[in-house]
Amino acid sequence: MEQIDLGPVYLRPIRMEDTDDIVRWRNEEHVRKNFFYRAPFTPQGHREWMEKRVASGEVVQFILCEKEGDRPVGSVYFRDVDREQRKAEYGIFIGEKDGLGKGYGTLAAQGAVRYAEKVMGLHKLMLRVFADNTAARKSYERAGFEQEGLLREDFREEDGSYRDVILMAALFPQ
Repeated sequence: MEQIDLGPVYLRPIRMEDTDDIVRWRNEEHVRKNFFYRAPFTPQGHREWMEKRVASGEVVQFILCEKEGDRPVGSVYFRDVDREQRKAEYGIFIGEKDGLGKGYGTLAAQGAVRYAEKVMGLHKLMLRVFADNTAARKSYERAGFEQEGLLREDFREEDGSYRDVILMAALFPQ
């Protein structure tokens, strides 16, 4: 995997040395609230993710970095990569709060869509997003994702309330 240039930011392959940033970001409330998996992230858990899922190719993961200062600000990944069916699930998070609202998520999603089609040779890239996460939904639409379905009251919050989940996907012609 090589670096992917996205203007003011770029994607580079994840390294084991990124563990501290990933753990810190995934435990930040602004990140956790938009994830389906919310258990506290640990260095050991991330190392296992790297050793089992990333090393096996089941997950392809990048670190999103600002060009100026070469600072990591988030991560992009393709999980449950199914090479036979040529599909995967996309995920992203901006871990650094001051990296939010700058369009980095849209740039990363656009780069990920190109990578999924041109490099990975996928036919479909899908994602799940909470229906009330309007900013993320708009970003995904700008990157070429379309809504495929709505799962009503699909996710149960700790307080007992439920959130709707939207399924989105980008399809790539054969």
